[in-house]
Amino acid sequence: MKLTADQLRDKYLKFFASKGHAVISGASLIPENDPTVLFTTAGMHPLVPYLLGEPHPAGRRLTDVQKCVRTGDIDAVGDSCHLTFFEMLGNWSLGDYFKKEAITWSYEFLTRELGFSPDQLSVTVFEGEGHVPRDDESAAIWKSLGIPESRIYALPKEDNWWGPAGTTGPCGPDTEMFIDTGKPACGKICRPGCHCGKYIEIWNDVFMQYNKTADGSYEPLKQSNVDTGMGVERTICMMNGYATVYETELFAPLMAKIRELSTARPDSEEAAVRAERIIADHLRTSVFVLGDPKGGVKPGNVGANYVLRRLIRRSVRYAKLLGIGTGYTRTLAEIIIANYKHVYPELEKNAETVIAELVGEEERFEKTLHAGQKEFDKVADALKLHGQTTLSGRTAFKLYDTYGFPLEFTEELCLEQGLAVDRAGYEEAFKKHQETSKQGDATFKGGLADNTVTTTRLHTATHLLHRALQHVLGPHALQKGSNITPERLRFDFSHPEKMTPEQIQQVEDMVNEQIKRNLPVAVTTMTMEEAKAKGATALFAAKYGEQVKVYAMGEFSMEVCGGPHAATTGELGGFKIQKEESSSAGVRRIKAVILNVV
Repeated sequence: MKLTADQLRDKYLKFFASKGHAVISGASLIPENDPTVLFTTAGMHPLVPYLLGEPHPAGRRLTDVQKCVRTGDIDAVGDSCHLTFFEMLGNWSLGDYFKKEAITWSYEFLTRELGFSPDQLSVTVFEGEGHVPRDDESAAIWKSLGIPESRIYALPKEDNWWGPAGTTGPCGPDTEMFIDTGKPACGKICRPGCHCGKYIEIWNDVFMQYNKTADGSYEPLKQSNVDTGMGVERTICMMNGYATVYETELFAPLMAKIRELSTARPDSEEAAVRAERIIADHLRTSVFVLGDPKGGVKPGNVGANYVLRRLIRRSVRYAKLLGIGTGYTRTLAEIIIANYKHVYPELEKNAETVIAELVGEEERFEKTLHAGQKEFDKVADALKLHGQTTLSGRTAFKLYDTYGFPLEFTEELCLEQGLAVDRAGYEEAFKKHQETSKQGDATFKGGLADNTVTTTRLHTATHLLHRALQHVLGPHALQKGSNITPERLRFDFSHPEKMTPEQIQQVEDMVNEQIKRNLPVAVTTMTMEEAKAKGATALFAAKYGEQVKVYAMGEFSMEVCGGPHAATTGELGGFKIQKEESSSAGVRRIKAVILNVV
């Protein structure tokens, strides 16, 4: 069955709506108060409080399309399927239905709605480990649907276990569905999960039965949840019989323009194709991050800002390899925005900012590349002066990491100078760099995902801080990001200049005044339209008529939020701003703690 991305999104949401699910809006790519990740990496991240038992305003059955960014495998981008940005279709049960319904509906959607033959389907289940038993229940359900035992594989935790998102939190076994492409099995033990290309994962049903505690043990959750995920790009790729996601309508116009702009080709066609894919993927991700309705992430040197900078600059490096001239980021961004604006109107709304940031970063990197050439020339002259013929791997990696020189580019420069490159030394340095990069997807320990008393109170303090900043600085001081650990809160907000010591003191005093008043924290469920009419601060978009939670702290603060929160402001004890600094252009950052927490 041929299917476009638009048709797949529509078909999926309508199917689960027919099963009693409320269709909710996807959340921002910038996590709300979750220090465990730099970006939203899965559909379940915005729903963690509800998976832990908070009632969701839309009910116990939910479905949506969630934008996601994952950068742990950034160096694998360029193959047929790895992407840094993707759309995830998901449906959730918050303490409602469980394995039987989830698996049955997955099977029904794959075979009846998408038209896959049951004979193409193989599945995996959790084989059990320690005190967590084998998932015989899921295996039995698959058998009852007609999947023979020969196509049901029990695999270990590394294959069939999901979560927690941070160091603690909801998690559990999963069952994964694979489509057999018909390719012959490889010479090794070939089963779902093998990377030979015979089996392609299409869907994942996670059964969140456990909460991982700080001591590493697993305790049953007070409610059992279902969390599922299906990638839009990968699914339409398979549905249309394409070899790679880059052939789908989501990428085709972009790939065509990249080839049109190219004026050079590397010696290897494989290297050229990889470069085209990296440019397309990285710019698509950058456009979505910069165009996110919540905003706040711009190219920089720390955290998510650094990841964005790395994506843009990596794209520029590979554009140079293909002979693509300066200013290409604007051209490609306009194609991406045109391709997605009917689904994500915020991209068109924020187009001016998106393009300005891309072009600005492209121009800044041009200067860096020029500086890298000077650095190379200096090193090459020194080597020749001392009769040496090999550039060290460490220096080659410095040219890559600091100045953006791909190894192949450095080797070409060395060849012109009669020098070789220590590839083994470079690979060793690069491996260390990869390990550090993968840790970047889980930068902080603990956080709101833990739902502890301390993090809940710190989250409540961000509401008071947000409103106090608007009182002192003006209504432009809107939240651009928040990060909470058990030790402190970090709050980013829009403001064009450094706060004065007097302004900082005013904000701190105002927050402490509200804590001293011991205001009740009241929650009300209403539509987004009703919330805005009442004057509530709302930092995200929602579908018309969608139910949201509004948290009010006396008459001081009213904000649309997912929670959790303290019962009264008095629980916070006291509030102290430790630092005020720049986060990025036009965005300031406050780090603060609460005092006397009992």
